[in-house]
Amino acid sequence: MDIDLLKRLCLANGVSSGENRVRDIIINEIKPYADEISVDGSGNLIVFKKGRERAKNKLLLSAHMDEVGFIVTYINSDGTLRVEEVGGIDRRVISGKRVLVGEKNVPGVFGLKPTHLCSGEGKKAIPKLSEMYIDIGAENREDAEKAVSRGDLVSFDGYFEENEQAFIAKALDDRAGCAVLIGMIKSDLPYDMHFTFVVQEEVGLRGAKTAAYTVDPEFAIVVETTTAADIPNVSDGKRVCELGEGAVISFMDRHTIYDKGLYNAAFKAAKAEGVKAQTKQAVAGGNDAGVISTTRGGVRTAAVSLPCRYLHSPHTVAYKSDLTAVEKTVNALAVKIAGGEV
Repeated sequence: MDIDLLKRLCLANGVSSGENRVRDIIINEIKPYADEISVDGSGNLIVFKKGRERAKNKLLLSAHMDEVGFIVTYINSDGTLRVEEVGGIDRRVISGKRVLVGEKNVPGVFGLKPTHLCSGEGKKAIPKLSEMYIDIGAENREDAEKAVSRGDLVSFDGYFEENEQAFIAKALDDRAGCAVLIGMIKSDLPYDMHFTFVVQEEVGLRGAKTAAYTVDPEFAIVVETTTAADIPNVSDGKRVCELGEGAVISFMDRHTIYDKGLYNAAFKAAKAEGVKAQTKQAVAGGNDAGVISTTRGGVRTAAVSLPCRYLHSPHTVAYKSDLTAVEKTVNALAVKIAGGEV
């Protein structure tokens, strides 16, 4: 894995519908290696890479470019900003967090009524988003309007840190998946393969729906990041998946019942590569497989995910060994599918 590339992808702000910075990084990385590159009307990046042989099965590999965030809906008279969520965010992680607003990356912070001014249950309750605001240091509305506007997207002001074992970064969901696909495009593929880097997954799987319709594949692998709950006070049966246990293979989530043959093939691919793989232990969440698998006449689809703690927050945690396992599993499974072994 190119760690510098992953860092640049994670630090690029790309809240749903504003993925252009992420897309530009990807295009610059793959331009010397891809045979066909196009951007559709939705903003999806659609890529074709020739292999040494023509594929026996038409395969699509897909990852999404967008991240969760907020959008400015109103500027108060005192210059603070009201916002709405873009994607699913746990309100418990919002208060006091640094953010960047709009294309100019105007810095701000989420504010909330001080606890000493709250009473009773108000001190304990999780605040509603309508009770919070973003403070950009403006004196009044007129001052704020010089820097920001309604409709501006707001991203968490995250950072990227690493040690020998782990990454800590915003937007590993799904910039890690994007990095895996970029690595494949840069490699010497044995078979022709199609790739999509899609928009607006976090707000309803929208980009993948149009991109998959255009590519019209027979098979698909969705490369994702999924929530790990291997933390204190969570029982084994509810941990969903665990860091350090390898690539996460899904059999079902809230949008998809996955192809059983590909599910089994993914585990075999991981074993053949000598890396760990684990089952996603909860029927929860969802990803772009939900629309890809039902495109046109139907697409046989698998999901291979990176386990990640604190998903949809400013600071997510994942292990390097798991990312390696995802890379090797996806590559091996793709070769099996494209080569007609599945």
